[in-house]
Amino acid sequence: MEEKGEAKKRLRETAVFRDMPEDTLEEIAGVAETKEFPAGTLVFRKDDPADSFWIVNSGKVRVFLTDEEGIETTLSQLGPGQSFGEMALLTGEPRSANVETLEETCLTYLAKEEFHRILKHHPDVSLGFVRQMSRWLRHEDQRLQQETREKAREQRVSWTDFALIMGLSVLFAVAFNHSNPNGIALFPKAVLAVGVPSVEPAGVIGDYEKGDTLLVDAMPGNFYEQAHIKGAVNIPLPLFEISYLMNLAEVNKERRIIVYGSTISRPYDNEVAEKLLLRGHKNVRILEGGLSAWRKKGYPVEP
Repeated sequence: MEEKGEAKKRLRETAVFRDMPEDTLEEIAGVAETKEFPAGTLVFRKDDPADSFWIVNSGKVRVFLTDEEGIETTLSQLGPGQSFGEMALLTGEPRSANVETLEETCLTYLAKEEFHRILKHHPDVSLGFVRQMSRWLRHEDQRLQQETREKAREQRVSWTDFALIMGLSVLFAVAFNHSNPNGIALFPKAVLAVGVPSVEPAGVIGDYEKGDTLLVDAMPGNFYEQAHIKGAVNIPLPLFEISYLMNLAEVNKERRIIVYGSTISRPYDNEVAEKLLLRGHKNVRILEGGLSAWRKKGYPVEP
């Protein structure tokens, strides 16, 4: 009884379960397990099957990715009261990152079967996870806005440098061509085409008005809320997996999908479009000029 009471206390201290009714906490505490981990222990690896949901009781864990060259990128550090592992369980996808302990850490976990059973029988728990994801989305939006501002400042400097380099290159090339009868090409004759094919708004509006085209806004949620094409579905890149599951998982793979939304620092539309192609959607295009080009044509925008 004392152990169960301690488990309830730990659950009450988490952001997800903080507002749960007493009887719900009682049930969850009855099936939750606790484990102690030494520092430097991998709790799970990227691409492992999603089989459990974890809560940090004490200590600290690091969520990170490792690329092909072994370079690690830390995504976040989590301490007491914070949780991890729920996203993969909610989407049915494998783990999206590695998690390791940074110090001696005590974790409470729920097995996959218990996790889904509790969500099914207790809507208030599901609501807790919706609120948690909403907080993550707001935090991610703020981070992306800051990143966009910083990259925009860097971009202005970069374009100045680029213009200077190109100008000098052209001058040297002209001088060389003047003295050498064979000459050199100032610009390449062909540029490698990459990314997803694009289409102009005028080529979309007909099918859009018939309801034969699905519009996908790839921008972060706060940009979508400010203005978007009427009827467009918001699939922000940072939350692609869960947003796709909720909005597009049942869409016919042959249906035409038009993706829009990019900034001077990040092509959200291209990245989301590529993910849709990988999901098996065969008719994906990017809206040329994005929302601004659509709006200039006088086509429907909301709010």
